[in-house]
Amino acid sequence: MKQLEVQIMGQSYLLGCPEGGDARLLEAVERVDTAMCKIRDAGKVRARDRIAVLAALNLAFDLSEKPAAPPEPVPAAAALTIPPAVEGDGALLLHSLMERLDAALGEDGRLL
Repeated sequence: MKQLEVQIMGQSYLLGCPEGGDARLLEAVERVDTAMCKIRDAGKVRARDRIAVLAALNLAFDLSEKPAAPPEPVPAAAALTIPPAVEGDGALLLHSLMERLDAALGEDGRLL
């Protein structure tokens, strides 16, 4: 995972970024920076942590107003298949799925 140094409200942050995620991360940083600067510039809130919380709430509220995008179709090659050996046992199936999820997420277990 690569790292990007970004500026949010004049302060530098070093953020982890998955390969190919640069544009999305920079877009998110721009949205957060804009939201925080707007609150700061209004002059009613001075503490950086309060500004961050208000910006996060505003962004979350904005997201909740937008209709959810339909999920992208899963390619047939990536479709989940259940190995015949675990079809009858729920515990083994769950274990198998957890292993596949861990492998897909990589070493740190995080999507971002």
